[in-house]
Amino acid sequence: MRWSLDVLYTSFESPELQQDWEKLSQLMNELQEWTKKNLKTDTDPVQKMEAYITKLTTILQIQSRLYSYAELTASVDAKNEKALQLVERIQDQAVELVEPGVLFQKWLGGIKELDRCIEQSPLLETHRYFLTETAEKSKYLLSEKEEIILAKMKNTGSNAWAKLQEMLTSTLLVDITVDGEAKQLPLPVVRNMAYEKDEQTRKNAYEAELAAYNKIAESSAASLNGIKGEVITISKLRGYDSPLDKTLKDSRMDQETLDAMLTAMRESLPAFHKFYQAKAKLLGHDNGLPFYDLFAPVGEADMRFTYQEARDFIVNHFGSFSQRLADYAARAFDNRWIDAETREGKRGGAFCYNLHVVKESRIMSNFTGSYNDVSTLAHELGHGYHGECLVNEAFLNSDYPMPIAETASIFCETIIAKAALEQASEEEAFAILENDLSGAGQVIVDIYSRFLFESELFKRREQGSLSVNELKAIMLQAQKDAYGNGLDHNVLHPYMWVCKPHYYYADANFYNFPYAFGLLFAKGLYAEYLKRGESFVQQYDELLAVTGKEKIADVAAIMDVDVRSVDFWRGSLQLIAKDIEQFVKLAAARS
Repeated sequence: MRWSLDVLYTSFESPELQQDWEKLSQLMNELQEWTKKNLKTDTDPVQKMEAYITKLTTILQIQSRLYSYAELTASVDAKNEKALQLVERIQDQAVELVEPGVLFQKWLGGIKELDRCIEQSPLLETHRYFLTETAEKSKYLLSEKEEIILAKMKNTGSNAWAKLQEMLTSTLLVDITVDGEAKQLPLPVVRNMAYEKDEQTRKNAYEAELAAYNKIAESSAASLNGIKGEVITISKLRGYDSPLDKTLKDSRMDQETLDAMLTAMRESLPAFHKFYQAKAKLLGHDNGLPFYDLFAPVGEADMRFTYQEARDFIVNHFGSFSQRLADYAARAFDNRWIDAETREGKRGGAFCYNLHVVKESRIMSNFTGSYNDVSTLAHELGHGYHGECLVNEAFLNSDYPMPIAETASIFCETIIAKAALEQASEEEAFAILENDLSGAGQVIVDIYSRFLFESELFKRREQGSLSVNELKAIMLQAQKDAYGNGLDHNVLHPYMWVCKPHYYYADANFYNFPYAFGLLFAKGLYAEYLKRGESFVQQYDELLAVTGKEKIADVAAIMDVDVRSVDFWRGSLQLIAKDIEQFVKLAAARS
């Protein structure tokens, strides 16, 4: 249940790692000299673009290999000094790419008839989107000196704050009494108790978790204020309307698409409130769900899985969609691409890290055997499969925007849930349906609360730093606005801003609405799959393969989907609403 990173390097002392580090430094110096010498005029633009792309790709591939090894090691061993040092060295060194990047971007923005130049070269044609997007964004650049200063300050600013926050949550031990014995357990272990069958265990874990946050709340608030303050400052300097404006442009998405999706989400909230109220009654609560019962399993089916059973369950059901997907998942499990063991010093939650440079991926989770853990593994394997569909794309075309990033992952979750329902007993089917709806609630209702929280946070941070009490109050109000009477307003989670790492990503603000986009886009695609069957599969793989070189609206158009239409989003949400109606009926029969 621990991954192997040997495909990258065998240790921090390996000769290969040292050689790559030295080569990276050399190539960066060469690129700096080349850009200074060659980008003073617009002569020979085709050859210059080709040379720059070739040089940059080589540098980024080596950098990716080094950074991935260090970052992945640190994610499961927060106190690994060698990993943390290498991460910092790479971040410091990466500043050296800023000047040549700025020089190229400004030079490219001034090239006349860029399209005609691109048409003259197969290499440039392959990188058409990269080049046109780079040229378009040149208007948001500052001077070379200013860009270098910002990049250097970022390493002692938002990057440093983010490292502090990750260290705080990764090493936080929670004081909790389990079976009459006082213990100190890692935060992810205690948070996972939210899925336990016993209500008192869930309640104790919730109360212990909230109490533990008091130890790191002030430091977390300082981190959050530091990061968001930097984001606001830089967004203004560059000429963006707001941090959200920058996020949308970075996401290759427009405001019209976001507004259409948010409109449909707001319309759907009453249906989710009915779901939470029905679940609350099942569990004996009259005033909505207390937060500690949000993920409580319902029904008599206590679905538990060993790691091997989880592997077989996922691989078999992925096979119902496509053999390529099943084969990918089998390789991930069998070749130790997954780190699933819970342990101290390991990050909470789960993620997938696609390693385009070696045509593999690595997945981190905290597996305790619940069905939710199986669903989480399927979700992260979906991310990995997205990477699998991109392995033959150029390196610069393998980086896709946030909203489309959740499509394959949630599609895979849906495969698991639907396939499992077909062979489940009545009790298991009820438990799976509830788990699926709980997941949808997180991605629609909770994500909406996070969007409200972050919007208000940015608004107030413009005026100054926020205290712990202010951050808690904003989070509570966001939860009330999103969950309505579905939750007990006396038992909410005021510290959700501490445990969600997404708020601390200076380069990925509003990393909340992309999850909703992914769920609803994936639901819409799954409905298409049910209509079209086998003919859908190849087109789906082709869609994933172009996500790094198209705007989101153009990617969706491959499947004849208009993401600017509220009706598209309503259609996906109606699929969930039907499941909610089924759950409410089944729950009423059990009450």
